[in-house]
Amino acid sequence: MIFNRRTLVAASAFALTPAAAFAQRDRDAVLYGVINNGKQRMEDNKARDKFRHPLETLTFWGLKPGMTVIEILPGDSGYWTEIVAPYLKFTNGRYIATGKAPTRFTDEAVFGKTEWVTTFGRGPLTPPATADLLICARNIHDFMWTPGLTERLLNDFRDSLKPGGILAIEDHRSDPRPQVKEARDGYVETKVMIDTVTKAGFKLQAQSEINANPKDTKDHPFGVWTLPPTRRSAQPPAPADPKFDHAKFDAIGESDRMTLRFVKV
Repeated sequence: MIFNRRTLVAASAFALTPAAAFAQRDRDAVLYGVINNGKQRMEDNKARDKFRHPLETLTFWGLKPGMTVIEILPGDSGYWTEIVAPYLKFTNGRYIATGKAPTRFTDEAVFGKTEWVTTFGRGPLTPPATADLLICARNIHDFMWTPGLTERLLNDFRDSLKPGGILAIEDHRSDPRPQVKEARDGYVETKVMIDTVTKAGFKLQAQSEINANPKDTKDHPFGVWTLPPTRRSAQPPAPADPKFDHAKFDAIGESDRMTLRFVKV
């Protein structure tokens, strides 16, 4: 993305300031500022930006000021949380996540009043037609291990979204080979993903190569988790193997991933 002078000035001036200050700023400048200058971001997460392309990915998914956004299972690292929650706070939006809130995300001065749903998988995520955007990043391959779970959760996602709401998906891509049974190595076939999500009441609106990685051979000894950031060296529950040579896999970087945008129909 090319930033003009106005965008760069706004980005360089970014600080955690009141929402009104953002009303006149370019949307991409705000995102650029949060990603590059936000002191709320962990250094480990910043180091992953070269693989996860946060500005381009969130722009592709359609994140806009003032949205209500649900994130599925952000985890303790909160890669997207530490970007999306401050952005929504300072553009008068709303951030909702599933799981238990890590302590650092309870700082309302930085992240706003984040909301955490602890009944994930056991009932509705929110009242019907609440969200504008739902982010499900690198999760669906795990859901496929339990028969029927993916379909049930996709129904919950659909119910939470407003008509025309966006379902944003990022996941490890098995193509050009078919996926293994239940995606047990973490890689999902693109056609399987699209067909499964479409059957749940969504329409594929766009797909992007933002997070493609042609170096990923997808034949690693411990599945996708052999690669960074997990860097697995033994099959659980066995302990890590201190003699395992990570060099080949570190050179690949993070996985080859599909990046998809669906809308609720």
